[in-house]
Amino acid sequence: MLVNANHLQLNLQGHQVLRDVSLHLQRGEIYGLLGPNGAGKSTTIAVLLGLYPADKGDLKLFGVNSGNYVALRRRIGVMPELSGFYEWMSANDYLVWYAGFYGGLQQSVAELLQRVGLEATDDKPIGQFSRGMKQRLALARALAHGPELLILDEPTNGLDPRGRREIHDLLLELVGESQVGILLCTHLLDDVERLCSKIGIIDRGHSVAEGSLPKLLGDTQTGRRYRLRISHTQDVRYIPAGLQILGREGDWWHLEVSPILASDPSRVWRDLITQGWCILEIHAESGGMEELYLQLTDTSATTLREEAA
Repeated sequence: MLVNANHLQLNLQGHQVLRDVSLHLQRGEIYGLLGPNGAGKSTTIAVLLGLYPADKGDLKLFGVNSGNYVALRRRIGVMPELSGFYEWMSANDYLVWYAGFYGGLQQSVAELLQRVGLEATDDKPIGQFSRGMKQRLALARALAHGPELLILDEPTNGLDPRGRREIHDLLLELVGESQVGILLCTHLLDDVERLCSKIGIIDRGHSVAEGSLPKLLGDTQTGRRYRLRISHTQDVRYIPAGLQILGREGDWWHLEVSPILASDPSRVWRDLITQGWCILEIHAESGGMEELYLQLTDTSATTLREEAA
């Protein structure tokens, strides 16, 4: 296991930032770390990197106690939310210089830049890069020394939809090819749904959920609602298991998919089409990852208020 953190606690300047945080990440996984602003996500990352020693709890990285951070950091690549660069340098020169702290590049600069979509930058100073280009360069920097564990904080900030998809594909390729593990800290729930095999939700310094999305949806009984537009009046006497019809407005039908199918409702749509439904449009209304996140963070906040009282 790359990260095995259990019941971490941390007090900073008299403020209990982490109260009880646990996180478990294995090779070949993309783990989505979620939580409201101020929940403790960045502090958790800082503890994993040894920037703050936890007051209580157990932490192992790569299967060993996390005391020797100098050696362990060579196996970790980090992309912080705010990435500073020497902006007078070119991307080529910067990556060679940076990788020198880790013993050198594990692949050529040209290959690395091509992988993140910056192959056409030539000798252009980093100061002339757009925000999206700097995000790509920050990812290249995190990959430069061939890490086994990647910690990425908002990696698709500033990217257009095509750029986001390219970064998504790269991350999926990395976990598939080299069996790295990726800890992804983001507020973009679409990124989490597409990329993550496991998620953890932190609220007010507490871990409130951890597991795969289908499991968590089943545990919390959170379904997902959709609007479907169909081309004709529909016989609804026979509908697939896992589907509930909530109502109808003209050609639009309001449906809820059960929690067990909420992470992959395609089976429901196939069953409907088999039964003669001529579906013209499908729109998600609520539920799924968003509903789960809102439900868990709201519930934990209420619990903490009750504990304080």
